[in-house]
Amino acid sequence: MVSVEEAIRLVKTNLPNSTYELIYLSSALNKVLSKDLISKINMPPFHQSSMDGYAVNLSADIKSYKLVGEIAAGGSASEFDLKQGEAVRIFTGAKVPKGANAVIQQELVYSKEKTIAFKETVPAGKNIRLKGEQTTIGQIAMNKGDRITPAAIGFLAGLGITEVEVFKKPKLSILATGDELVSPGDLLPEGKIYESNTIMLSSAIKHSGYECVKSSTVEDTYDATKSAIEALLSSSDVILISGGISVGDYDFVGHALKEIGVKEIFYKVKQKPGKPLFFGSYNDKLLFALPGNPAAALSCFYIYVLTALEIMSGKSDGLEITQLKLIEEYSKKGGRAQFLKAKIEGERVRVLEGQSSSMLHTFSGANGLVYVPENTTVLEAGNTVSVYKLP
Repeated sequence: MVSVEEAIRLVKTNLPNSTYELIYLSSALNKVLSKDLISKINMPPFHQSSMDGYAVNLSADIKSYKLVGEIAAGGSASEFDLKQGEAVRIFTGAKVPKGANAVIQQELVYSKEKTIAFKETVPAGKNIRLKGEQTTIGQIAMNKGDRITPAAIGFLAGLGITEVEVFKKPKLSILATGDELVSPGDLLPEGKIYESNTIMLSSAIKHSGYECVKSSTVEDTYDATKSAIEALLSSSDVILISGGISVGDYDFVGHALKEIGVKEIFYKVKQKPGKPLFFGSYNDKLLFALPGNPAAALSCFYIYVLTALEIMSGKSDGLEITQLKLIEEYSKKGGRAQFLKAKIEGERVRVLEGQSSSMLHTFSGANGLVYVPENTTVLEAGNTVSVYKLP
């Protein structure tokens, strides 16, 4: 059995090498760049008006300016070389002509026939976006490791970029074991329970920005369990197995993994919930055998599986960890570390009722997990605690 800290370290240090793919920019949302992006143009590519108004050759001793033409957005400015006292009508996004050193917005102008005057003093450089003020040719526009947000997509499209090289996100599959499981919507015979882990975990995967390619259940037999795991190894980068990893008479997952040749990295973590957690690898595939109890399975997903997925996808780590003050005292029994379902309330956090590994009703209202180290027994109100912020 390993500690929580050792389990997290082993996850981080036993990940396969990251892979990359070249994809269209339109499909790159939330992906992470695998190399620096170099700008091939200046942005803006020319001195650009930021207002509808008038581009002028500004001079302190001139009170009115002669209009000599007009430049629309996208139009040419090559025919103009403004002399002192000259101005052109200009629109937002248009190229500022040679000789112009300010743009005065139309609301601040008196206009009469072919001349204009200003309602207030205009400083040089006013309302002009300078050529290359966002980025210049040869400059790094975005860095390796940057996440591609909607704003980033707009920025890169403005640079004329249509494809980007990103870290390839791993694909996941889920396998739930148990003869007691019945699909939601079916009749519920005596002794059976509705199977919820697959839809819960696949939702957590999707919510975290990843793809679940297959989700299935298997009966509690050794042969069926082994065959189901082998089938998933051919189509998935990461396999999540729910249940069957404990030491009961019908828990066949551990034996099947060993027979298949899965390398055990650790089995069992000194934590609550989620003690019977298995982490292993098979060639370049990862396998997490999660506890069958729903709250335990989801906690293990957020703490361990998501950490692996984020690092494999080029991100720095898993859930954000913050330090908050505890609202009410909490006493821990036993020597295991705990992840407590909690509610973050501003700069404070409250531990919720219903911490059993089977209870999801509390988890559904939680937005954080308070971490209690194994050597801590009492957390007093006002103590600062580590909190994993749930997505």
